Amino acid sequence: MLPSRAQEQYGKRRVKVLKLTSPSHYKANQRAVDQELSAKIESELQVEKETRDSEQLPASIKDFLDNSDFQLEDAPGQEEVVLKRKFGDESISVTFSIVDLNNIDQDPDQLAEDKAMYDEDAAEAAETNAQSGGANTKGAINQGRTNGGNFNVAPEDSVAESDREAMNETPDQDREQEPSFPVRVNVFIEKAGRGCLQFEMTAEDGHIFIENVYYFGKAELAHAKTAESDWARRNLYTGPPFGNLDEDLQVLLERYLEERGIDARLALWVPEYIDFKEQREYLNWLSTVKSFVDA
Repeated sequence: MLPSRAQEQYGKRRVKVLKLTSPSHYKANQRAVDQELSAKIESELQVEKETRDSEQLPASIKDFLDNSDFQLEDAPGQEEVVLKRKFGDESISVTFSIVDLNNIDQDPDQLAEDKAMYDEDAAEAAETNAQSGGANTKGAINQGRTNGGNFNVAPEDSVAESDREAMNETPDQDREQEPSFPVRVNVFIEKAGRGCLQFEMTAEDGHIFIENVYYFGKAELAHAKTAESDWARRNLYTGPPFGNLDEDLQVLLERYLEERGIDARLALWVPEYIDFKEQREYLNWLSTVKSFVDA
């Protein structure tokens, strides 16, 4: 019996499909695309390496670490960075993440608008402070309270006179400064058997803005590394928003942090280190992706 016309057409289509998905054809296309991708990654790596040395710590970052009591904990491949130090019987850790750099708005017009709004708020706060005769200051000319209840702490007011000149010196004075970005910072102050104080804050342009202060009777609840500890902390009363506190209490809490090194120098250093770490992690990511493609 002769095959029907439908069977003949089916057979032709089947043969055609097999030709398109033959192993030799697939492997040839794969090798071409893989080689092109690998070459592109290699080109990107060379450009990035020529732009900046991701292995050598910039002088300003190294200077902060060499002249502070904080010890840096930065695991390659991890987003979070930790600074740790001892202060009397207290164990202090400061955590932040490179995620904040990746999440910033890259629109220069928006950055300029945000900066203008920030400067306007700072000017209004300074004018209010001048009219009050300095009642809301810490005794420093350039410190004024913002509308949100936090202090604008100018770097020169929180840094010793001997350190100001070094902070103002940069390798390229005429180089255009990159726009700053806000960084979320968490500070944990623990005492053995006494629990933990946690400060949620934002660091930007050498200013520290406290948002919340929490107290946990058990230090592990502050860090909430497990689902159980996260669930346990949800029903706890840990304190009101920082801006709702009495102004004098806010001032003393800020001084409490400054004594422990949570100050303008740290606020300037954190965004700079995030920028450095993100560049290094990006290069490592490119290298590992290229190794995978080439394997």
